[in-house]
Amino acid sequence: MMTERYELPQELRLTRNLTRDFIKNEILPLEQEIPHDSITIPDDHFDRLSKLTRDMGLWCIGVDEEHGGAGLSLFANVVISEEIVQHAAGLYCPAYGTMGTAPPEIIWAGSDYLSEKYGMPAVRNEKKGWFAITEPSGGSDPARAIQTTAKRDGDDWVINGSKIFISGSPWGDWGIVFARTDPESRRGITAFVVENGWPGLTVEPVPVMRAYYPGQLYFDDLRVPSENVLGEVNKGWDLLANKLLARARIPYSASNLGVAVAAHNMAVEYSKTRETFGAPLSTRQAIQWMLVESEIEIRACRWLIWEAAWQFDNGEDFRQAASVAKLHSADTL
Repeated sequence: MMTERYELPQELRLTRNLTRDFIKNEILPLEQEIPHDSITIPDDHFDRLSKLTRDMGLWCIGVDEEHGGAGLSLFANVVISEEIVQHAAGLYCPAYGTMGTAPPEIIWAGSDYLSEKYGMPAVRNEKKGWFAITEPSGGSDPARAIQTTAKRDGDDWVINGSKIFISGSPWGDWGIVFARTDPESRRGITAFVVENGWPGLTVEPVPVMRAYYPGQLYFDDLRVPSENVLGEVNKGWDLLANKLLARARIPYSASNLGVAVAAHNMAVEYSKTRETFGAPLSTRQAIQWMLVESEIEIRACRWLIWEAAWQFDNGEDFRQAASVAKLHSADTL
């Protein structure tokens, strides 16, 4: 008889449980004291909880230790990410930033100058970063959709165009902008690091129904110094497609999963307490099947995400698995 079954490594189980307890004992009670649509918490609470997560080794879990983060694997990252989103603002502001907000991963692919000026302050929570791909012309196919241009002018580059639905841009200090530098090539794209407040960059809110809103960016002869080119000129496609989007789909999927798990748990508990015609909803077969189907979707989703993260950590081609996980997690949510 086969008795073996897969289990998370003991250290990771402990870290997951530590994170789960942090959300349950610190974040959820705090949400009872603040407005329901808050995206920030009072400074005294933020400072206290940030110190706590640093002491627990949970600060910036997706950032390498050499850059000041926890240095966890992507697999560990997704296991923890499933936990930290299970509160009211979790999908957009996990733990209200008290576990750190990692800069866009590709900032470390640039020069030491860019890492020191932009990446390290972000890890220290001194500045916040964002990245801009999507344009009014589209977002899911950036090779065709990117129409924002960057042209060299002496020692600078001049950017013109616009971006839309850029998460974090209204609240950020700097960002990574992808612009077309070779109009003859679909993949002739370059990444630039720009700063909020520079002349020629306008950031406007995109109205939504929640307090955390994305931004629309307008570039009007925005001058960017050559030292702010991230990577190589005309080589930004690899950064965009393989090092940013493909990898980001995996923790993004884990966040979707975490919200689905929390919603499912709430539905289960509600079915036990809500009565109709003298009996709890949980005794109704139609309701039972709904909950069963949700449980199946959640378990399948978790394995798809774990597979993608495992492939990434082991140096395999993870891109297809990441896309499958993202699609299924969105459907599950």
